[in-house]
Amino acid sequence: MNGNEQWGGYHVVLASASPRRKELLNQIGIFPEIRPSQMEEETVEKKPEQVVMELSRQKAEDIAVGCGTGTMVIGADTVVAVGNEILGKPGTPMRAYEMIGKLQGRTHQVYTGVTVLLCLEEGRTHGITFAEKTDVHVYPMTPREMSEYAECGEPLDKAGAYGIQGRFAAYIKGIDGDYANVVGLPLGRLNQEIKGLLEDREDD
Repeated sequence: MNGNEQWGGYHVVLASASPRRKELLNQIGIFPEIRPSQMEEETVEKKPEQVVMELSRQKAEDIAVGCGTGTMVIGADTVVAVGNEILGKPGTPMRAYEMIGKLQGRTHQVYTGVTVLLCLEEGRTHGITFAEKTDVHVYPMTPREMSEYAECGEPLDKAGAYGIQGRFAAYIKGIDGDYANVVGLPLGRLNQEIKGLLEDREDD
């Protein structure tokens, strides 16, 4: 892939303001237009896998409405879950400390839902939605370690109160699955799904 805004002949729009997702796409040679969805995130789904798929679909559809023919819109949503309990962004050091307490010394899951929409003639779209799961194993942490990380500022705007690519890497025992998925976008799966989507269009 060359470094550009095209993927399979489509102009790529990322419906997310996440710098981490932008960097991941840049890593594989895609430099998307950034057009984050401003819609209120709401879903009646309860299971993490269903939640991220639904929210990614909403974000992509919201942006696709304003896009012209030949545009590929990518929407994504990532959650951290312990069992079926979804841990959002903590916002405060105290809440971050509580979340880290649920993660330390055990295994949790990171789910990213992705929706890809190809904008066609007459406002039509052709797309796919999927979810990827990665198991993350965290070493036991002392109360002091938990407190120091919670207070460092890094966890406040991150789902589950940590970023695997930041200081919390010191406590990651290992993962089962896609590392990029934990960062925010499962690149390998995304590439395969887009290849399939483009082949479907050629077969039409």
